[in-house]
Amino acid sequence: MIARPLAAVLLSLTLVSPALAAQCGGDFNSFVASFSREAQAAGISSGVIAQALGGVTQDPAVLAFDRRQRGTFNKTFEQYVATRVGAVRIKGGQAMLQRHASLLARIERQFGVPPQIIVAIWGLETDFGKGDMGKLPVFRVLATMAHDCRRTELFQGELLAALKIVQRGDLGLRDMIGAYAGEIGQTQFLPSSYIKYGVDYDGNGHVDLRHSVPDVLASTANLLKTAGWRAGGDYHEGSANFDAMREWNRAVIYRKTIAYFADRLVGR
Repeated sequence: MIARPLAAVLLSLTLVSPALAAQCGGDFNSFVASFSREAQAAGISSGVIAQALGGVTQDPAVLAFDRRQRGTFNKTFEQYVATRVGAVRIKGGQAMLQRHASLLARIERQFGVPPQIIVAIWGLETDFGKGDMGKLPVFRVLATMAHDCRRTELFQGELLAALKIVQRGDLGLRDMIGAYAGEIGQTQFLPSSYIKYGVDYDGNGHVDLRHSVPDVLASTANLLKTAGWRAGGDYHEGSANFDAMREWNRAVIYRKTIAYFADRLVGR
């Protein structure tokens, strides 16, 4: 599942949430009804709203998990990287570099992000799509978090973005399954990032970050390019590209782990 603290994920959001004003707290069903009216006013069809939010319930486990998060890594870099980048994962990443060499080369030409960085992120997030992408219904998670008053505006924005993903036909409701902040897919995009950075790289008319490897890898590269990634530049701590990875995760230890993993993938 998600490899980074929830608070670090939320800090990495740079997309301004829309000015939604459904009243947080109070009766949950009343909140959902109010949000649904605002979503329809924002262009979401009544059919999508009914399918996604009809009968949605609160998830106390999501709130409990959120309250346990401290937002910081409690291990040194050496301790953390030892748990995330081992021989098996390095070997798997090298196999992915070979298997998708042509695709990754095309992505690098277009977005300027080297293959080893993309594959490192892919491996850390969901073990190259083979690992846990989360098991929680995204709409239940986001409605629960949006109803909670601590970050209601942020999560109302994420909930609206999730509805847009379904309305665009990118994912069906059965595929709207994710982690504890509503992250979706093989590199764990929040719904707002899905909308902002998602790329239809296989050309089928949809951005599918659960099943389409071309879409997953190109969207990951697009996020970094949009954040200021400089083609051909260094990506270690202190570099402009290391700073660009703040859009992925603001935690220095996590970005150092991406760089370390990338180096190991190419034999450094």
